[in-house]
Amino acid sequence: MAGRMVVGSAALADLVRPASTPDQVGGHRVLPVVPELTGLLPNRGLRRGSTIAVAAGQPRRSGGTSLMLALLAEASRAGSWCAVVGVPTFGAGAAAELGIALDRLALVPNPGPEWATVVAALIDGVDVVVTTVPAAVSASVATRLAARARQRGSVLVPYGRWDGADVTLQVVRGVWEGLGHGRGRLRRREVTVSARGRGAAARPKEIKVWLPGDELTRVIPRVLPSTVGRPTAPLALVGRE
Repeated sequence: MAGRMVVGSAALADLVRPASTPDQVGGHRVLPVVPELTGLLPNRGLRRGSTIAVAAGQPRRSGGTSLMLALLAEASRAGSWCAVVGVPTFGAGAAAELGIALDRLALVPNPGPEWATVVAALIDGVDVVVTTVPAAVSASVATRLAARARQRGSVLVPYGRWDGADVTLQVVRGVWEGLGHGRGRLRRREVTVSARGRGAAARPKEIKVWLPGDELTRVIPRVLPSTVGRPTAPLALVGRE
């Protein structure tokens, strides 16, 4: 899609310079998230310098990828630069459906053995860095990357096991909608998202939201049968626990 950038580690220096240019949200200490997710975060948004982890569940069942990228939508729409690292099957069309601005989105699908270097370089110049977490990442590397995010004022969003995050979000259960009486198309899912963390986030929380699809590697339908003729919000609050 136009505006989307797929970059390798050698091109990161050229990316970081334009991404570092001040914009309308550059001075804000908290980047916005969609209203449905504000109750899960201690600052009701993505605080610059924080690490907000999304715990991975069983592949293609947890809804974690949709949640991970839903965290980007409002900040991206407001003008923030975002990056996604280590998601080779990333669906740009589905991301656009959530409101992510593709002209301010950098993709590094396969960082390879330079994963930590790639993530560190993006932290230096991009507002929000989303990345899958390789299995072999050491605690010392994770600590260094989190410290770099604090120093640079970036928000690090690792997807996978990440000890010491300020907040960890996880989809703990979900129910699909759309099949009807044994036939139809899976369209959205009501999920329960839990949040736990440190400091102001130490008290566990849960909230129920509608996610538009299980994984953002697939295209999300633009409208639901009950909303034909009007826009469909990417997330909808269905209740709190």
